[in-house]
Amino acid sequence: MKLAKIETFIVPPRWLFVRIEDSEGGVGWGEASLEGYAEAVVGALEAFKDKLLGADPNNIEDIWQLAYRGGFYRGGPVLMSALSGLDQALWDLKGKNLDLPVWQLLGGKVRERVQAYGWIGGDRPGDVASAAKDRKAQGFNAVKMNGTPELGYLEGDKALKAVYDRVEAVKAEGLEVGIDFHGRVHKPMAKQLMKMLEPLNPLFIEEPLLSENLEAIKELSQNCVTPIALGERLYSRWDFKPFLESGVVDILQPDLSHAGGISECKRIANMAEAYDVAVAPHCPLGPLALASCLQIAASTHNVVLQEMSLGIHYNQGSDLHTYMQDPELLTPKEGFLKIPNGPGLGVEIDEDKVRAANQDPHRWRNIIWRLDDGSYAEW
Repeated sequence: MKLAKIETFIVPPRWLFVRIEDSEGGVGWGEASLEGYAEAVVGALEAFKDKLLGADPNNIEDIWQLAYRGGFYRGGPVLMSALSGLDQALWDLKGKNLDLPVWQLLGGKVRERVQAYGWIGGDRPGDVASAAKDRKAQGFNAVKMNGTPELGYLEGDKALKAVYDRVEAVKAEGLEVGIDFHGRVHKPMAKQLMKMLEPLNPLFIEEPLLSENLEAIKELSQNCVTPIALGERLYSRWDFKPFLESGVVDILQPDLSHAGGISECKRIANMAEAYDVAVAPHCPLGPLALASCLQIAASTHNVVLQEMSLGIHYNQGSDLHTYMQDPELLTPKEGFLKIPNGPGLGVEIDEDKVRAANQDPHRWRNIIWRLDDGSYAEW
């Protein structure tokens, strides 16, 4: 058996799907979405074709190593997202060829379901409370919210109080809340906000600072009781290593479409367990990314939460279920996602819809924001 074909599909709202085919006609799907840079990831996958077509697709680890190490330059969001989509597709193909779910190939189940959470936005307490009600109606009992507007290095009491009021409004709806600072906040503000929010007992605070500021995150972690989560902008076990060694993180959030796919994120999760650190994979993406996350959740003891996107904030003609044959497989019930039991990733993609959508590929780009003084604000 040989790896015979690698195809890419840029589909709305902002996703990049990867389809592979073996020499005997078997098919596997993965997701290499890198928001705002889909074209660059397609280019990286074109380079992978020259190295990997003709390889035995059963040798997933060897293909991973060739893709990662088989060039002078390695790592980073583009190359690792390309490798992630390919890796997911290889696992999907192998599982389908063996008629086994990927989680079975990873060692079997440790759980039947995993708690899910959805994202909410809104500038005022009433806005986020309304969004929280919508998520509750969709089957969630936990959400993540953008905790902050675009704050500068220094803001007054009014800006701080506005964050508190929004989080309090969501808690009043009876939902657990994770608060995402999204790397928008600088250290002087993060210190005040984290202390102010402690009485609300958030599930976690995500990216209190950008991950390149490891020393500052360490300072924050020593003065905060709320769990700190981060990792969506880290791309390999080597990127995660210093955060584990320095003891600054409580919940790792590797993204299975950015951090080397199922193979690498399983390794990252196993590393985290040795430091008594939980894992909650980052996934504001599509069905293949989420189905891949659920293979990790099924087979990995220290996974505690699973992020997912379900419709509310895209408004671009597509949502999580658009390209799925059976949407029920990725629909939360009573706050939880069930582990799929089907072969491979456990979900079936509507290939006709994917090919049709690829005829008009998206050109999604990150929004640009500016502070009141005109300076750039982190996305």
